[in-house]
Amino acid sequence: MNIFMFTNNFALYGVKVFAGIGQGILYFPLWWYTRGLLNAVSAQIKFIKDCQKSLALFVWIRNIFTPMYGQRDWQGVLISIFMRIVQIFFRSIIMIICILIAISLLLVWVFLPILALYQVFFQLY
Repeated sequence: MNIFMFTNNFALYGVKVFAGIGQGILYFPLWWYTRGLLNAVSAQIKFIKDCQKSLALFVWIRNIFTPMYGQRDWQGVLISIFMRIVQIFFRSIIMIICILIAISLLLVWVFLPILALYQVFFQLY
């Protein structure tokens, strides 16, 4: 009698496990393109905000005409404006690179399952 209970429970839990796996496989694409995509977008927005915070690009732009080191003579103002323009230029390039990285990672997120399915079917035939 013990053997039959073990077999019955084993079969019952085996069906539950396989049903859970099947449900996970069927739910995966829905999650990937809804909640997962929203998580990826919010992570990339946070990445861009962190890049902007570390580069302080808006601070440099806001203070472009503020003399550096409190030098108010025309030479100090001219050097300050020139140096800030150079800083803004290079920091803008780095910010554009950060934005391109974020966009490319989002595109990889969107097209990765499609590429994986294509590779699976390509290997089958």
